[in-house]
Amino acid sequence: MKTLFDSYQLGALRLANRIAMAPMTRSRAPSSVADEQTATYYRQRASAGLLITEGTPISQEGTGFVFIPGIWSDEQVRGWRRVTDAVHQENGKIYAQIWHVGRMSHTSLQSGGRQPVSATGTPARDRASLAFIVAEDGTPGFTQTSVPRPLETAEVGRVVQDFARAADNARIAGFDGVEIHGANGYLIEQFLNPRVNDRTDRYAADTLENRTRFVLEVVDAVIARIGKERTGIRLSPFGTLFDMPEHLQTEETYLHLGRELSARGIAYVHLADQWNDGVQKISDEFLRKFRDAFSGTIILAGSLDKSRAERLVRNDLVDLVAFGQPFIANPDLVNRIRRTLPLAKPDRSTYYGGNAVGYTDYPSFGAQQEAEVAESH
Repeated sequence: MKTLFDSYQLGALRLANRIAMAPMTRSRAPSSVADEQTATYYRQRASAGLLITEGTPISQEGTGFVFIPGIWSDEQVRGWRRVTDAVHQENGKIYAQIWHVGRMSHTSLQSGGRQPVSATGTPARDRASLAFIVAEDGTPGFTQTSVPRPLETAEVGRVVQDFARAADNARIAGFDGVEIHGANGYLIEQFLNPRVNDRTDRYAADTLENRTRFVLEVVDAVIARIGKERTGIRLSPFGTLFDMPEHLQTEETYLHLGRELSARGIAYVHLADQWNDGVQKISDEFLRKFRDAFSGTIILAGSLDKSRAERLVRNDLVDLVAFGQPFIANPDLVNRIRRTLPLAKPDRSTYYGGNAVGYTDYPSFGAQQEAEVAESH
């Protein structure tokens, strides 16, 4: 019987277990370069079978948060090398999530104060659609995103190549692979959602082929640079985060993508389940359909607990399970899940920005504590 703690073969990588750490933005890189503190953070969590980094922007244009380590410059590549070296010293495996936020940005984060770019000229305006910037008084905080401009048709290829260059930079930095961020209302999903994408060119949302053209061009360009076995992607079917309206073509779109990605033989698809009012959006039924469409490794993230994660793996609906926020306060989360130890709760006020507090100062469960828990049972 499959368990969360079995080793797993992901392409050429042998993962120690089936638990992944999901990407989480932490905004702890003041110079946009991963540093020793970043390396410590990932080293502490290297017992996960697979670490997936916070989104790392492919360009200045793709940035939606201050203090995020990017991956477009040589200095940033050297910074990430500190991280991959630290993780590999712990026998861990790590993918870089490469990211373009599209309209989820602010003019203050753009070179020359320019407008952010998107599939559309319509801004994201729900309550959650905020960029993380440094205000005029010098304090970091969230603010409403700026009005974007739609990418010209001829510009789209430039952005595709920015993704490919970022993937190659990740390879140089020592990452085991990359995860293309195609989820959670960012640029790729802005093209995929027919109620956001109002284009009239070959990237329009009028047909299945057109609305998936951009993401598949990105995938093909990344594969050409680093190989299919090092290429993964994150998708969020049925997600509504950051003003992504629900639409009737969701299942059709994502099952089509599953078939196309399967044909390309990529390493994995990482599905992000955005629960709403306590109800999962990615059903078991959809997972079965996606399993039929995509023959590679499937990762699922989104409010999982040990019981549901075990059931999904045991029933072959997914291959790996990803945990996000539990890893913040529990660097030894794999051990805690394995031994049914209590989980520490993260302090939400320290999620973004700041220093080591709420970042690298959460302790692992001590031997004495383990003995006390065992005795109480």
